[in-house]
Amino acid sequence: MNLRSFLKRIRDYGQSATTCLRKLFYKRQFILLLVILIAPSLGWAKEALPVAENPEIEKRMITLSEELRCLVCQNESLAGSRSDFAKDIRREIREQLIANKSDKEITDFLVARYGDFVLYRPPVRSNTMLLWFGPFILLLIGAGVLIIYLKQRRKLLVETPLSNEQLKQAEALLNKSSDGDSA
Repeated sequence: MNLRSFLKRIRDYGQSATTCLRKLFYKRQFILLLVILIAPSLGWAKEALPVAENPEIEKRMITLSEELRCLVCQNESLAGSRSDFAKDIRREIREQLIANKSDKEITDFLVARYGDFVLYRPPVRSNTMLLWFGPFILLLIGAGVLIIYLKQRRKLLVETPLSNEQLKQAEALLNKSSDGDSA
């Protein structure tokens, strides 16, 4: 609303300027309140899923792509990734599903093309042993180091008797501090 239309309204309706200003102020407050109330709900919106010709194939594609890793994104499944690579792989999976290939055949095709890294759960083989058992080995090594450290520490904590010289020094220090307190 510009100033001319505002002044015209005042003349037409015979309202005072303060009444018109109040109405304008309340109108703006109402709009601001609506924006504040509606804005958080926009965060609930989700990305639109592609419309599938066959919902069964789309469901299988999503299930299969959740088990596969996107090679472009860090630790993100193909189902959740938005990268162009993930879109291409999902399209490839969809095409192979339409060609009536099994999930195992599709997985084998992707492993042959991209290696075991494309799987979230790679098979236990000689070249993936470290991946499967490495964390447990590190845990055992850490527990062993901790046990050895605690045993050595316990040996160091064994009380050793003080020599006569150390006793005299301690007594002298105590006498010195008690003399300073009484003064």
